[in-house]
Amino acid sequence: MKKLRFSNPISSNTVILTTRPPVIQRLLSLQFTTSATQSSLGDSEISEEGEDASCIVQEKDYLRKSKDSGTGLYVLDLVDRGSLEPDPALYNKLLKKCTQLGKLKEGKIVHSHFLNSKFRADLFIQNTILNMYSKCGSLEDAQNTFDEMPMKDMVTWTALITGYSQNDRAEDALALFPQMLELGLKPNQFTFASLLKASGAAPSDNPGRQVHAFCIKYGCDSNVFVGSSLLDMYARCGRMEEAQSVFYGILSKNEVSWNALIAGHARKGEGEDALRMFWKMQRENFSPTHFTYSSVFSACASIGALEQGKWVHAHMIKSGGKLIAFMGNTLLDMYAKSGSIEDARKVFDRLENRDVVSWNSMLTGCAQHGLGNETVRRFEEMLRIGVEPNEITFLCVLTACSHRGLLSEGQYYFDLMRKYKVEPKVEHYVTIVDLLGRAGLLDQADRFIKEMPIEPTAAIWGALLGACRMHGKMELGAFAAERVFELDPHDSGPHVLLSNIYASAGRWSDAAQVRKMMKEGGVKKEPACSWVEIMNAVHTFVANDDAHPQREEIRRMWEKISEKIKEVGYVPDTSHVLLFVDQREREEKLQYHSEKLALAFAVLNTPPGSTIQIKKNIRMCGDCHSAIKFVSKVMERRIIDALRSSLEASIFLAIEMSCKTMFEQVDASFQKGMVEHTTEAQQQFVSTHSPLALSLRVEAPLDPTKELSRLASEYKFEETFTGALKRSDVSSVS
Repeated sequence: MKKLRFSNPISSNTVILTTRPPVIQRLLSLQFTTSATQSSLGDSEISEEGEDASCIVQEKDYLRKSKDSGTGLYVLDLVDRGSLEPDPALYNKLLKKCTQLGKLKEGKIVHSHFLNSKFRADLFIQNTILNMYSKCGSLEDAQNTFDEMPMKDMVTWTALITGYSQNDRAEDALALFPQMLELGLKPNQFTFASLLKASGAAPSDNPGRQVHAFCIKYGCDSNVFVGSSLLDMYARCGRMEEAQSVFYGILSKNEVSWNALIAGHARKGEGEDALRMFWKMQRENFSPTHFTYSSVFSACASIGALEQGKWVHAHMIKSGGKLIAFMGNTLLDMYAKSGSIEDARKVFDRLENRDVVSWNSMLTGCAQHGLGNETVRRFEEMLRIGVEPNEITFLCVLTACSHRGLLSEGQYYFDLMRKYKVEPKVEHYVTIVDLLGRAGLLDQADRFIKEMPIEPTAAIWGALLGACRMHGKMELGAFAAERVFELDPHDSGPHVLLSNIYASAGRWSDAAQVRKMMKEGGVKKEPACSWVEIMNAVHTFVANDDAHPQREEIRRMWEKISEKIKEVGYVPDTSHVLLFVDQREREEKLQYHSEKLALAFAVLNTPPGSTIQIKKNIRMCGDCHSAIKFVSKVMERRIIDALRSSLEASIFLAIEMSCKTMFEQVDASFQKGMVEHTTEAQQQFVSTHSPLALSLRVEAPLDPTKELSRLASEYKFEETFTGALKRSDVSSVS
């Protein structure tokens, strides 16, 4: 038999084996046939007629297993039998297929066969093997391949650097760069992109700045590929000014550049800046991608901008965007954090593929809204359909049980973690201490802390301290406070809690001593504030606020509301005024808390019967909570108070930080404190947390419900969508 190797096969993914002359002629005549004709040659069958069989090996047969022991791959068996002429292109195709499909085992077989071939010194194929191991996550094999290569070029070094960078081994990736430079090799744009990705995971921006200097030295800093990586690196290091500087220095921006900057603002909690860049991106005729929308939804969630989030949701629908997994999860998260749990439910119900991230997002939303029973029900449903829970899932469920006082359920789910081999972390222990504390089992909570297998942290002792404040346990509270002071002396929350415990017990000198200790230690309490979103603008209030343009109307409205709710049974709870003053002055101090001013403003500026959503950076005092319930009843308005205490903030922050690989974001930190007073610090807080302002109202003037109604008519959405719009259920569309 005479063996031939065709240099111009039927297609780039087809290998032809030599055969008898008549068959050869027939195959040669097919070289210019259409792809439809080629496909008719057979699906996965490789026909054989003895030693001289005609064979066509298609791409799908590259990794076909051996029929007998052989090498393990049928194509390589053909090479060993002499039926197929090997060449570097064949090994390259096989290795690329292994890389694409993540077939590490098959890749090792090809590698072993290549080393026994006459092409084993081919640098191009060696680099392909190194890249295959890196992409498949086998960094040990990649490093061994690298070490055994007699010759290395810039592609070799870049492949290994990229492998370490993409597999979260930033230090190893960065350590290779100086070694590469010592050999006189010149890095290219792909080298720098991988190095900058690794630099973004470093604890500081020092490595990134050094890589940036080399980008400038080699003239790659203005390259859009490198520039996008540069600004992403600075954004991940929290250096947004530098990120913006790099962004505006990119000569030819693309969607990746815009996405990197928007994601950076969203990740840092700078929601207003992210939204402004989103509007600007569209004005410059760049089309948002799924990654853009995901970042913008995260930005809206960080500032609680529900109406802005609805507008972006409408824009996504108009652009033809679909609720693919990660974008649907961030949309769900946005609605939940912005106070619209109903819309979050609708998004969740419309997700095509609900993974553990989707379930965790829904569970977190229910927990944040105090829906403990629904959280438990959904968790049980999740287990029933076979979705494996992780540490975040259990943290959500335990938090929900803590908020709703579901003591036995919380203890059961904590024990259930062992069944799913989930190791409890600090956050899980915090929720159990909080659960026991809220139930009044303070001695049991104290014993639980002492018996924990880990050292108690400030957060754990802080949970016990909060429970002592709730139940007036002064001695145990003072003990817990001392432990917190030792572990985190700069946190103002525990100091304020201890001061309030003493004040509630009438021990004013001890309360004053704690305040003095705060002053001497430079510990400052962040001011309390509340805010509402009206007509695409966020309005922020502090206690006794006199800076708002409608301050007189707001005060008169609250006085009017106060009279009405007193008629139906509201009695001011002056126990929440921890000042040594008479009863009348205590009642006056309660009247103009920030949440009451925000509520009065919302009543003034929203249609009767509409839902009012108030957000607050600390836990609402008991009197305000009681007053708002009376207002809701008297005025027949649904009032959502999206509030979190210092402890709750730390728990939800832990959930968000744990989800960062899925959402690439961190929610805006909630400020801490317990007693409201008008101070210069409060005024500074208001100035730095200004409303979205006129710029957003000018740039996003559309009402989301009207816009979606227009879209429903224009694009003929499904019947259920139109019906939902009539009820203003904007998020029911996906």
